Amino acid sequence: MPHNLTIIHSLLLFSTAFIAGGLNAVAGGGSFITFPTLIFTGMPPITANATNNTALWIAAVASAGAYRRDLNIEKRELLVLAAISLVGGVIGSVALLYTSPDVFKKLLPYLLLSATLIFTFSEPLKKWLQLQSKNSSSQSPPLLILALAQLAIAIYGGFFGAGLGILMLATLTFLGIKNIHAMNAFKAFLGSCINGIAIIPFMVADLIVWHQAILMAVGGSLGGYLCAHYARRLDPGLVRKFVMVVAFSMTTYFFLHQN
Repeated sequence: MPHNLTIIHSLLLFSTAFIAGGLNAVAGGGSFITFPTLIFTGMPPITANATNNTALWIAAVASAGAYRRDLNIEKRELLVLAAISLVGGVIGSVALLYTSPDVFKKLLPYLLLSATLIFTFSEPLKKWLQLQSKNSSSQSPPLLILALAQLAIAIYGGFFGAGLGILMLATLTFLGIKNIHAMNAFKAFLGSCINGIAIIPFMVADLIVWHQAILMAVGGSLGGYLCAHYARRLDPGLVRKFVMVVAFSMTTYFFLHQN
């Protein structure tokens, strides 16, 4: 299905992808901007989801590259969670392929709402999880529990993906990682596993619109790489408030235009 790009649409997609790449590197929530933009330019929701996933995957890889020195975690846990992320990403993306466009369109506002609520309450949730982890008798939970949690998160990520990074922070909290840069590095790495593997079923189903995906990948990579390096200069609280306003606005819009 051809999706012709006008100059205005091209500039809009590039600039929103740049902002989203930066948001994902600092606070998460970039999909709240890029995914609706693709729909506003005339792309069907499932195709927009697959194209958005592909574009932001490259940006996630760029961000992971910027954080690579902070990725200091036990090799066994890293390999297990990476493998689980790959399996879950495939399951979620294949499930999306078997979801009818009408069903996905009806699910969309609720998916956005769940992602918005996860993002909004992520800080209190993170503090509560850290408290639970500190009060726990064992130093960290069994790897099996972490693996099952990551599998559920990865399935969600392969199917939709908005709010994925925030969900992964819960897993990282239980691993006992306290350094924010280490958490961002691990989040970027696992996110790139989930989104990267999901591209394969999307390619087989010919869902990805490559012109838009490549344009947004360049914008998202630039935004992600630059913001990962200059993240310390930004006020995370201000960034989070901006994402919340966008997320609630987009969710409200899709509820109002559901039919």
